[in-house]
Amino acid sequence: MADYAGQGGVAAEIARVLVEGFNRHYHLFRELAAGAKARFEAADWVAVQGANRDRIAFYDDRVLETVERLHREFDAETLDDGCWAQAKLYFIGLLVDHKQPELAETFFNSVFCKILHRTYFHNDFIFVRPAVSTEYLHSDPPTYTSYYPQRNGLRRTLKQVVQDFGWQRPFANLDRDIDYVMRTLKAQLGGWPHAEANLQIQVLYSAFYRNKAAYIIGKGVNGNQEYPFAIPVLHDAEGKLYLDCILMDIWRISVLFSLSRAYFMVDMAVPSGYVQFLRGMLPNKSRAELYTMLGLAKQGKTMFYRDLMTHLRHSQDDFIIAPGIKGMVMLVFTLPSYPYVFKIIKDSFAPPKDIDRATVKAKYLLVKQHDRVGRMADTLEFSDVALPRARFTDELLQELRQHAALVTEEEGDTVVIKHLYIERRLVPLNLYLNSATSDQREQAIIEYGNAIKDLATANIFPGDMLYKNFGVTRYSRVIFYDYDEIEYMTDCQFRDIPEAPTPEMEMASEPWYPVARNDVFPEEFGRFLLNNAEVRQVFLKHHRDLLDPAFWREKQRRIRAGQIDDFFPYPASLRFANLFGGASGTTVAHESP
Repeated sequence: MADYAGQGGVAAEIARVLVEGFNRHYHLFRELAAGAKARFEAADWVAVQGANRDRIAFYDDRVLETVERLHREFDAETLDDGCWAQAKLYFIGLLVDHKQPELAETFFNSVFCKILHRTYFHNDFIFVRPAVSTEYLHSDPPTYTSYYPQRNGLRRTLKQVVQDFGWQRPFANLDRDIDYVMRTLKAQLGGWPHAEANLQIQVLYSAFYRNKAAYIIGKGVNGNQEYPFAIPVLHDAEGKLYLDCILMDIWRISVLFSLSRAYFMVDMAVPSGYVQFLRGMLPNKSRAELYTMLGLAKQGKTMFYRDLMTHLRHSQDDFIIAPGIKGMVMLVFTLPSYPYVFKIIKDSFAPPKDIDRATVKAKYLLVKQHDRVGRMADTLEFSDVALPRARFTDELLQELRQHAALVTEEEGDTVVIKHLYIERRLVPLNLYLNSATSDQREQAIIEYGNAIKDLATANIFPGDMLYKNFGVTRYSRVIFYDYDEIEYMTDCQFRDIPEAPTPEMEMASEPWYPVARNDVFPEEFGRFLLNNAEVRQVFLKHHRDLLDPAFWREKQRRIRAGQIDDFFPYPASLRFANLFGGASGTTVAHESP
């Protein structure tokens, strides 16, 4: 170890290395986010997908680099508690003028917990609570820009908002699109309200890039009223830009930030400023969700865990086995007062499951890295989670002992789960169908089929398509959440069932034809999906094509040809092309609610 002036010198150097490690991480994070503008302008959608996949690994890579450096330079595992306590204090001092202090604190925790034993959740050396405030941090460039329509008029101001993003690719007809925005605003507001002295439009400095779209996010302020909005910017068939619509309903804007979709690419000098601005627009979104959707998934996990611990201190209900049919691969439990489910991979899987734990984890990572197109639930993955044993029902504890003994330990008054996935709780589709009205059941089956088609278009075959593996959101949207059998569409072989040589063979319980591992026979789907007469009628009316191998093979052909379809988190009915018939839009795969 290098010769530093006493333990204080070592602690100071450790703090410096930790800050340097984080700064390197965030520099690379911003570099990739800033590149989103060029990828959007170039319409390089393959590069967009690649950048999203690459970013997932950024954080862990930088943590491991820093851990290795601390081991190499300081023999980190041998440092005593006093040294780590001092290192934390020095680290806090280095964050006084930092622009991302909350992220740096989380980075400190990640590195520390890689070096020391998992009992970190009992000691004072990590940042259980934030130590440095993120309020009033100066940002360069600023978090948002304010525009004043009373100076130049609303139309000219709106045009300036768009032009200030500096996209080099030309617009097809920006004046036309601004006219559409004006007409939609007037209709949504029921006429133009009286302009108050503080009338302004506040727009977040960076556009929000995802898939084939850039989003302008902001709000209008007039007196005591605030009007949030989001404007998607797309490419037309000729490669020119156009404004596709304007979203003004809070719940519709909130859907943009659904965890069932890919994370945004946003270039942020001060991410806490973006989160604060978005929280003002979307009060139903937690900070954990917003950090996650801004691509800062580790910070989202930190915020989520803090929220969960706070909720446990202020609630009294117990963790219970989640309602619904028990899975063969996952043990699922929930806390009724908290809108999430907790999923543990079981120690072993009964036949016919022939996969192992590593395969299941790989499937969940695939979903994390893939475009979820609004149809797959995102998961938060945790290690060594300590939960109060007294809050577990006896039934749940028995399930854990019987089916997840390899990944759970009971230590005194604590249950430690070594590996855990957490997802937002949905209503299982099978339970929803049992209690739904006829109209609700029809809409749910339509949504179910659309979900499968959207996944197929995004190169995902669900594998197990039973209703129990899908859930219904609060917006009546159907989401897939069981990933242990998913495959890439391009890895599947969609086959017709060959004609039986004899009537006896056709009636046999076993198939008369050979079946390879990834062979799929869509004609068989109806046997296990359409036993209910009402469900069958709706399904065949709207989604009969899912039973035809030709449908699936055509999806494969488009994917292999490099055709990337559009998925929009808003209804086609809101698009200017459909409202006014003038914008050169593209076709949405399926209309979202």
